[in-house]
Amino acid sequence: MRDYYISQKTEAKSDNLSWFDAPEDIKNLLTLAASNWEDTSKSQYYINEALTRSQEHTDVLISAYRYFFYKHKLPPALKVAQLVLDKIKRSEKLPEEWEKLKPILIENKDDSQIRIYLSAYAASGLILAKLGEIEKAKVIISRVKEIDDLKEFSAEVLLNVLEGSDAEDD
Repeated sequence: MRDYYISQKTEAKSDNLSWFDAPEDIKNLLTLAASNWEDTSKSQYYINEALTRSQEHTDVLISAYRYFFYKHKLPPALKVAQLVLDKIKRSEKLPEEWEKLKPILIENKDDSQIRIYLSAYAASGLILAKLGEIEKAKVIISRVKEIDDLKEFSAEVLLNVLEGSDAEDD
């Protein structure tokens, strides 16, 4: 079966991914995942192949966590979002402690890597909320809200939903 999937790679057209930072074979796998979206077994195979072959590419990691999220496969979505966060923390030499990290994120929030970090961080909060980890989600979303003055990451809306769900539970 693996050979069948791989042989389809030549049928994939990844020309529309010229901006995408990944080798052509990885672009082909991602294109095949998208074109086989309705067949979860096939599409997930292609996503996993892309991850196996190229975990150093941020674009591949982002594609994978979004794929898993929209396929409602939340634990792998969270795992891959965390890989994005870890990768950017290493490359940008970001501190672990929020009080040290926050001013760096605020000062550099227009930098592409920091924007990707914030997006993945917000996504991890949303995923945690969907997994029922409401308190952990609130911490993350509250932090993103502190930085999200332009409301680009929907942190305020999500936090209102999460806090509203607590009020309804009482």
